[in-house]
Formats: sequence, structure tokens, C-alpha cells
Amino acid sequence: MGQPEHDPNRDQQAREDHGDEAEEPCVDADARAEEKTKADAGGMEERRGDGKADAEGQRGRGAKLAADSDQKDAFEKLGHTVSYETEEALSRATVVVDCTPAGNEMKEKYYNQLSGPKGFLAQGSEFGFGVPYARGINDEVLVPGRDRFIQIVSCNTHNITTLIKTLCDEGGGKYALDRGTFVCMRRANDISQTRDFAPAPQVGKHDDAEFGTHHAHDAFHVFETLHQKFDLFSSAVKLNTQYMHSIWFNLAFNRDISKDEMIERLRGNLRVAVTDNRNCNEIFSFGRDHGYYGRILSQTVVVLPTLAVRKRRELYGFCFTPQDGNSLLSSVAAALWLIEPDQEGLSKRLDPLRRFMYQEI
Repeated sequence: MGQPEHDPNRDQQAREDHGDEAEEPCVDADARAEEKTKADAGGMEERRGDGKADAEGQRGRGAKLAADSDQKDAFEKLGHTVSYETEEALSRATVVVDCTPAGNEMKEKYYNQLSGPKGFLAQGSEFGFGVPYARGINDEVLVPGRDRFIQIVSCNTHNITTLIKTLCDEGGGKYALDRGTFVCMRRANDISQTRDFAPAPQVGKHDDAEFGTHHAHDAFHVFETLHQKFDLFSSAVKLNTQYMHSIWFNLAFNRDISKDEMIERLRGNLRVAVTDNRNCNEIFSFGRDHGYYGRILSQTVVVLPTLAVRKRRELYGFCFTPQDGNSLLSSVAAALWLIEPDQEGLSKRLDPLRRFMYQEI
């Protein structure tokens, strides 16, 4: 279904207006370690031990610490070894993976002036940084030599786009989707965070008259790279849990569907996990027991008992978002593509990670 053209200024304003209600970035342990270490250098003594331990853990796996020139002495006083200043580290990098919520700022300050790196990646909050990308959704739109700046979309955007691609793609550039509606039930904060916890459910605002929240907005723009303009709308609520995000979805089709067909499509996608388990904590625990550093790399976990087909053309259901891991595959894929832009060879290079993409949980 066609959609009117967008005002990019309105898009950006909606994100700014969200404030604390905007989706938390899906960061990995490296990013959190860097955040804590920077907090140490800023004088937060109560977190000094944690930050130093995290930084040492990264160094033990081969990481090197870089710091701004005016912060180098502060880091060294805390016992850290600073290998490079920021500008030197960036110029030496093959690919820059920016895990901060300041990717657009860093692009203007540093990245646009650098010719050494093959490319730059930013996280889901950094709309406008570059082409929005999710592995398995729009790989074919990346053009070698042109797309040096790539935005790895957020964890919930990965989930939503994976649902649409898996359940609605008819092949040949055609989709059976008439409309998509989503309620994103976000966890209050990360398990490593001690602040900004929501003690009770907190509903979000619909700042975007066309899309509701940024989740549908971002999913729309991923598919727009494929010349698709879908009718999508999302809402958000923050729940007092630290386990996983959950999504309620309603997909309206332009043809008759069956529950069996939907399940078959879900089972046929290697990046989709299905489950009969309706308890979020048990899915989370599965990841801690079997995942990559406790992370599930599957892009969505669809709860099969919740699927329902209404009036032969509407699908309802719930799914979980493995927000600690479901965007990591896209980051690795994009970095490898920037180094060697060969999509066929890329699949083979990603093979070692396939065992952490579960078909069933």
C-alpha cells in the first residue's frame, strides 16, 4: 500500500521529542565496557572497579584502548593502558563500528574527513547516518564503493522487518502485506544498568502521526530501500522487567492465508526461532545457557501458540526480541561486506555463527 512522502525534519523531530521514551540502543558488552570506562575517567569512583575490570577483560581478548588527547592522562591514572589517541585509532581502522548514541555527531566530527577506513557502522538510534540495514532483509541494496556509511537498525526493527519479510514476501518484489500494526513492550533497562528502571508499566507517546513510534518508522525505511512503501504503525510501552522486549503484532494480508502456511514460513527462515514457551524469562535463560556469550542471534522468537488467523486475512501473534544479540549478525555481516563486498562469499564467512541462530527454543 502506498504512503505519502515524508518530511525528514519531522522524522528527526519525532525522535528528539521521544526523549527517554525512545528505544534504548541495543549495545553489546564492548560498548558497555567502554561506557563504564569513560565514566571512570570522568570521576565516578563508585564504578571504578567495574569499569577497570571490563576494560581489562576486553584487553585480554585483544582490544586496544583509544582515548581523546585531553582524556588520556585520566585513563592512565586509573591504571589503563592507552594505545592510541582517537584520531590515530580511527585512521588505522579498516572498519569503524560505532556503538555509541552519537554516531551522527561522530560522522560530522571525524568520519567524513577520513579516507583510510573502508566504511563506518552506526547503531539503530542514528537515523540518517547511512543506508538502514538488517541482515537477510535488504542485503542486495548495498553498493560497493557507494555505501561507506551503514546504519544497523535497532533490535525491535530487526524483529519487525523479519516478521514482514518472512511472512509476507511473495518473491519477485511482491509482498502480500496490506497493513502492519505492532505494540512493542520494552524491558525497562539493561540488566547491567542500575538507573532509569521503570517501577511500573509506562506507556509511550505517539509522536509520529503516520507511524506512531520510531519502530514502524524505521521498519518502513528499511523496506523503502527495496522500493516498498508499507502501511505500518507501532506503539510502545515500557514494562518493569529486565529480561526481553516483546512484540504483539497484527499483519493484514491482501490474500487468504492459513496458520499452517504462516508456521511453515517461520520454520523455513534460518534467522527465525519459534517456541511453544510463553514465558519470557525461560527464553532469556535459554540464551544464557546456550547462546554466544549468553546471546541469542536469532532475529525474532515467535511464540507459536499465540498465532491466530482472523477472517482468513489477518494474522495476530506475539514474539520476543533477543535484544542483546539479534542485531549482532547484521553488524558482523556489514563489517565483512565492507572489507570484501561479495554477498555469496559473505554467507560462507558467517557460517561459524549459525549455531547461535536457533530454529526452536
